[in-house]
Amino acid sequence: MDFALGEEQTAIFDMAHAFGQDRIAPHARDWERAGTIPRELWPEIAALGFGGLYVSEASGGSGLTRLDATLVFEALSMACPSVAAFLSIHNMCAKMIDNFASDEMKARVLPRAMTMETVLSYCLTEPGSGSDAAALKTRAERTNEGYTLNGTKAFISGGGYSDAYVVMVRTGGDGPKGISTVYVEDGTAGLSYGGLEDKMGWRSQPTRQVQFDDCAIPAANLVGEEGKGFTYAMNGLDGGRLNIAACSLGAAQQALDMTLRYMAERRAFGRPISEFQALQFRLADMEIELQAARTFRAPVTLSDKNFGRVKKSAIVCTRDRAISVAHERWMAERAGCDPIVELDTGHSPFVTAPDALADALLSL
Repeated sequence: MDFALGEEQTAIFDMAHAFGQDRIAPHARDWERAGTIPRELWPEIAALGFGGLYVSEASGGSGLTRLDATLVFEALSMACPSVAAFLSIHNMCAKMIDNFASDEMKARVLPRAMTMETVLSYCLTEPGSGSDAAALKTRAERTNEGYTLNGTKAFISGGGYSDAYVVMVRTGGDGPKGISTVYVEDGTAGLSYGGLEDKMGWRSQPTRQVQFDDCAIPAANLVGEEGKGFTYAMNGLDGGRLNIAACSLGAAQQALDMTLRYMAERRAFGRPISEFQALQFRLADMEIELQAARTFRAPVTLSDKNFGRVKKSAIVCTRDRAISVAHERWMAERAGCDPIVELDTGHSPFVTAPDALADALLSL
């Protein structure tokens, strides 16, 4: 099977890369220092169709394949992995609403999400439930008008920044079957936020706890059916994990490109260090790892076309995604750490080098 990109896919990558280098890369360092992403950036990104990359065209989205979407995130990550990863979260939430919400909710929420007038965040993790997500304790009690939420979500990207939150809550008993998904808008009474997390990387992506104290929402803000929320959450993460792997790939590529430029300029013993064969061997190994990850991504994303058709295909997709994430993130550590820290002797003139390293490691 030929995994080479087609003309349309190449055009998608080139468009995202050009936008990233023009509108994001020059400001990424300042945004990292400020700890936020300017709100006016999102409508510009949405104008390219990136506000609903794989939301169906019927719902106003771009209707792209998973492979097409990973190309966008990889290209944007070469400018700033933090911005790209945050965009991935918004797209994950939008796709969940497109897949599972009522027609009324889709009509109410998706138009502004597609233009990114409404920026979405995903709320699953809690102080006591990370990998064991089915142990979440945030509770949604039924009322005559809808639900009242109580609990805390932890380490939420966009906490206190986003316009709405797709929240996994417990409406039933213990375990995954007692979990539902609800939609909570910023400004809802009882919704509050913790302090800004002090992170190693992705600092421009505001991250806080999200707190619910007798937070009342209407019944119409239930996404899909009660008791199906854990399935919805995992379905969203299937694509989200693949996108974060693509962000790692873009960060690693940028780190390697910066190292190549630096090695061509840095001189030792009368010549550029890029001419030393021992260092060339190491660069070749890193390029092999980078291309292996990129090639491996293709069959994983192509298999996503079968996701949901038959159970066997869904299992294969999930397995392949896990392998892809592990491989690409391992590669990102090598391609991000080795060239920046070791090959440029720790004195790179490229001010974004420490950020590229931190962002690559943060996704591990």
